Amino acid sequence: MRMARAIALALAPLSGLAACADGAQVGREAALPPAYLGIETRLLEGDLVNFRVAMRHAGGQRQLTDYAACAAAQYALIRGFGFARHVRTNIAQEGSIARADAVYTISPALPRGVATIDAEVTVRDCGERGIPTV
Repeated sequence: MRMARAIALALAPLSGLAACADGAQVGREAALPPAYLGIETRLLEGDLVNFRVAMRHAGGQRQLTDYAACAAAQYALIRGFGFARHVRTNIAQEGSIARADAVYTISPALPRGVATIDAEVTVRDCGERGIPTV
């Protein structure tokens, strides 16, 4: 009994070090910078456009949806439109890769709805934040 307790007391500091090592590893993985893996654009019909984006080490769904919004804003400008409106976004996660499948409408005038994007302002903001566009 004394021997078991002596061993447990001797190993206690080592188990703490092991926990720190595991925690450091998790911290390193969480601290990996996001990688933008590309944008796929499909014109669905008229002013309805589908954007598929992928990221490695996304810091959450917000980062992924921002990437899709940046793509939509740039696409609107390329097509000569000033605005976009978010319709829907589906998100999937596979390991360290996150994908968003987003649909937006593009228009020359401010569309109805609450999820509208001023394309010029959004593209400028995306550039300042380092988020790629189409």
